[in-house]
Amino acid sequence: MSTSRLRPILLSVSVAAIAATGAWYGAGLKWKQEYKQEVSAIRELGPAERIKQLQTMRKQLVAQRDDVQNKILTLDQKIAKAQGKRAQIKLER
Repeated sequence: MSTSRLRPILLSVSVAAIAATGAWYGAGLKWKQEYKQEVSAIRELGPAERIKQLQTMRKQLVAQRDDVQNKILTLDQKIAKAQGKRAQIKLER
C-alpha cells in the first residue's frame, strides 16, 4: 500500500479512536456525577424516609431471592428427572 493511500486511513482510524475514547471518558464522568447526586440525595433523607426506602429495597431483594430459589428448585427437578431416565435406560439394558 502506498503512503498516499495509507495516510487517510491512519487519519480516519486515529480520529475514530479519539472520538471513542472521549465518549467513554465522558460517560464515566457522567456516571460519577449521577452517583454522587444519588448518594447525597440518600444522605439528605430523614430517618422515616430512609426506613421506608430500605424496606422497599428489602422487598425487592426478597422477591429476587425467591425467584432464584424457584429457578434452582426447577433445575434440580429437571436434573433428578434426567438422572432417573438414565438409570431406567441402564436397568433395561
